[in-house]
Amino acid sequence: MNWPRRSTVRCAERSRTPRLPGRWCRGLPWLAGLLLCAGCSQTPLSAPPAEVAAPAGRQARAGADPAPPAQPAAAPQARPPAAVQAVALPPWRHARDWDDYRHQAALRIMAVNPEATYTGPVHQPALAIPVLEVELHGDGSVRRIQVLRQPGQATDTVQLAIAAVQRAAPFGSVAHLPRPWRFTETFLFDNQRRFKPRTLDL
Repeated sequence: MNWPRRSTVRCAERSRTPRLPGRWCRGLPWLAGLLLCAGCSQTPLSAPPAEVAAPAGRQARAGADPAPPAQPAAAPQARPPAAVQAVALPPWRHARDWDDYRHQAALRIMAVNPEATYTGPVHQPALAIPVLEVELHGDGSVRRIQVLRQPGQATDTVQLAIAAVQRAAPFGSVAHLPRPWRFTETFLFDNQRRFKPRTLDL
């Protein structure tokens, strides 16, 4: 039995993979090594430095001027103390007795309170006539002030008289005078609430 011959049919479509000539195939290992060396010799590009984020609240707006630094608050200036007017006091003499002592005390009270006193004739009738008893220590400092007479009107003049005595203290020493160490003074007030010690009119 005769079998038919197998026919060989050639494909009309050429292969998509081109064949390289033999000399190119032999040069491929050398070309691959050259490319590999070239890649190793290149310096890798360094990554750009990371930006440091500014703390919150300090990032300035784009296009806005930076805020000026805060200025410390100025400390309040203390007011200078009021000037104390120096008063020239009359020299204190060694008192012979209590009448002399009381007269010197009246002059001292007038000198220390120039704006609260008056000179000349006593205003008639007087606005108020308080009477004080001033008890002293041996060195002339005030121990106690007692009101012997309180006026029926303008009763605030009592405190004015007490304050005037306290401003004039201390007085001269009374260690050589007989006890009790105290003297009295009568204050004659006018309508402007200025006073005059009655001792100066005796």
